[in-house]
Amino acid sequence: MTTGPRAQTRERLRRLNVVTMAVVTLTTGTLVVAVTARTWPQAVILGAGAIAAFVASVRWTAVGIPRVVRPCLAVTAAVWIVGALVVDAHAAFYGVAVVGSLYAPKLPRRRVAAGVGLVAFVALVGAVKVLTAPDGATDVAFLFVLLPAGVTVVMVGSLFAGQVFYDLVEELEDTREREAELAVMKERMRFASDLHDIQGHTLHVVKLKITLAEKLLGTDVGRAGEELSEVRALVGDTITQTKELAYAQRRLNLYAELENAKNLFEAAGIHVRVERKADVDERANELLGQVLRETTTNILRHAQATYVRITLSEAGIAVLNDGAGTTPLSGLGGLSTLRERVAGNGGELTAEKRDGRFLTRARFPYGRSDG
Repeated sequence: MTTGPRAQTRERLRRLNVVTMAVVTLTTGTLVVAVTARTWPQAVILGAGAIAAFVASVRWTAVGIPRVVRPCLAVTAAVWIVGALVVDAHAAFYGVAVVGSLYAPKLPRRRVAAGVGLVAFVALVGAVKVLTAPDGATDVAFLFVLLPAGVTVVMVGSLFAGQVFYDLVEELEDTREREAELAVMKERMRFASDLHDIQGHTLHVVKLKITLAEKLLGTDVGRAGEELSEVRALVGDTITQTKELAYAQRRLNLYAELENAKNLFEAAGIHVRVERKADVDERANELLGQVLRETTTNILRHAQATYVRITLSEAGIAVLNDGAGTTPLSGLGGLSTLRERVAGNGGELTAEKRDGRFLTRARFPYGRSDG
């Protein structure tokens, strides 16, 4: 059973349709009996058709056809036959026109054929009445063929249009549900990507610093202790960042990431050069911080770099390093995820490798200068 907002929307539409149809069929059926019935037999026949039409309209559902519809359809069809051929009630077509028009558009297949068949049935019964009429065939043809068939065509067309509208509402609800599911998936991917950034970056840095501390134990115990203290502080900072990520409070700062990257590269024996052509636009600060962090992790993990050049401009950032080796671009999954995120914010993230050098560049349309 469907639950949630979609079920509530469907139920509201169903109630609105039922109330509207019930009021219209009851009012119209009453008027048909009151205005056109000239004898008690005509009133009884017309009343039976009006009641069956009212019952069918009240039992209308959003999906499927209730069992009560077939008896109502049989009653109203009989009412039209008896009304036209026996008691001379030209308005007796009302019931079968209502019931048929309500449910022909809801058939699983051959809806149009059902609508055409309904109109043909109404016209055929009227035509039999015309053929058996002793005189006044012109008036009889209008009252029993043209008028009933014309009204039935209008009713069928209107309710087919209403069903199309209802189907469109259903499609919109389906689309909204799919968009909601897609948003959840994107949020999960974003969370997983951010968690990868935090944990992966930290683990690589911890590995680097522990390796350095091991080398220093025999020559410079004090420096080794400093490196281990930095590892402890880094782990504590990572725990804090993970908590902030879980509560959607994590924000990266490009300049803090820049200092962190410089320290890490220098600790790894990599020469770092930073060029600031202009202050980065504040709107791109956080995303560029993520790009720099991911690029730093990739260099420490995949490259055998001896130098790194970081260029900042108003439009973005560019990071160039040597020692790119043979690492395929497709192996840098973090950059692929960031490329989509940057593009979603109107920017462009590119990565290219040439002659042993790797260039990562992120640009936004906020500034004029090239990063």
